[in-house]
Amino acid sequence: MSSEPSARWVAQMRHTEAGRPARAVDADPVGPLWRGAQIFRLLSYLYALGFQIAINDDLEHRAVAWALFGLLTAWTLVSGIGYFIGFARNRYWVTAEVVVVCGLMLSTSYVADAGWAWHNQTWPTTLWATNAVISVAILAGPTYGILAGLVVGGTSTFVKGELNLNFGRNATIIVIVATGMAVGLAAANARRTHEKLSAAARIAAAAEERERLSREVHDGVLQVLALIARRGREIGGPTAELASLAAEQERALRRLISDAGDAGAEEDLDGVGVPGTGELDLAAALRVFADDRVSVSAPADPVPVPARIGHEIRAAVVNALDNTHHHAGPDARAFILVEDLGDDVVVSVRDDGVGIVEGRLAQAVSQGRLGVAKSIVGRIESVGGTAVLDTEPGGGTEWEFTVPRRQTEGRRD
Repeated sequence: MSSEPSARWVAQMRHTEAGRPARAVDADPVGPLWRGAQIFRLLSYLYALGFQIAINDDLEHRAVAWALFGLLTAWTLVSGIGYFIGFARNRYWVTAEVVVVCGLMLSTSYVADAGWAWHNQTWPTTLWATNAVISVAILAGPTYGILAGLVVGGTSTFVKGELNLNFGRNATIIVIVATGMAVGLAAANARRTHEKLSAAARIAAAAEERERLSREVHDGVLQVLALIARRGREIGGPTAELASLAAEQERALRRLISDAGDAGAEEDLDGVGVPGTGELDLAAALRVFADDRVSVSAPADPVPVPARIGHEIRAAVVNALDNTHHHAGPDARAFILVEDLGDDVVVSVRDDGVGIVEGRLAQAVSQGRLGVAKSIVGRIESVGGTAVLDTEPGGGTEWEFTVPRRQTEGRRD
């Protein structure tokens, strides 16, 4: 059990238009359980009061019983407020409650005779004593709730002096233990749900911040780099080298932004999932590559595909563009076309560069350079698609990726 209060009270001092401060918010994931338990505490106290009035004449030490009931009343009041507000939600207070409850139950042996204790429930009623079990279960979960139920139930059995195994007529200990288990499970489930919601909120906030930064970078840095690259090529001479460097940095920055967006989508799928169907828009994922040397044509409507398929297609496109940049020639342009064919999506990556000499790819594989084979063809085939290369010397290069939207089990990695 944690030594720190489980309630995290966040004082929200935002003022309304009328100047009234907002109420503090109980951020404890099991806060509703704590508050509901205090309603049960009140009802069980009223029952204990009625029981005390009804049986007081049968007790041997009536004045002592009323004095102890005064202690019970004070503890009920202070604990109820403490748990409701939050300052009592810690292991020290809960342990003290178990001790107080068991102590009051043990006092039955003093305020009443053995015959009365055997034929009646333990003073000051088992119902009120269950509050301690509930507190432990909410704070520490089902295991400690069961243990607390055994302690409280065992105290009742000790007072009676004999364990009654006829649970059909006396199910007190069964009910107490079951209460600790049920409330503990509810508390544990509430905490798990809260953790998932908190994780989803953090992911959403991070994704929103990435989107904001991406817009800022796109509207500022990328536009300036593109201008430098374009003007540098127009001026020529030594400035052409500066233009080449600016263009390279622009492409790298665009890909960095795109990678950040994809990472966010993967986090969503691994945790609570992307809202809706867990798919990403392939058209939007490829539009980020557009610049003065890369043209992207895609449907105006989203082209949704499963996230894993979208990531692999995008990675293959990145490698195809890298090949264009490094091998197609300094003035080569690339063109990306996205087609939505219903069951399949087709992505074409074409350039107007120098092309590839026949046999060059096979030679690269024989030399151990597997960039095309692994980074492009391998990626597309891993999601059940096909990658077709069309090239000739001086005629540019075109990749066509055809990928089914849904994979069959036999075609998955």
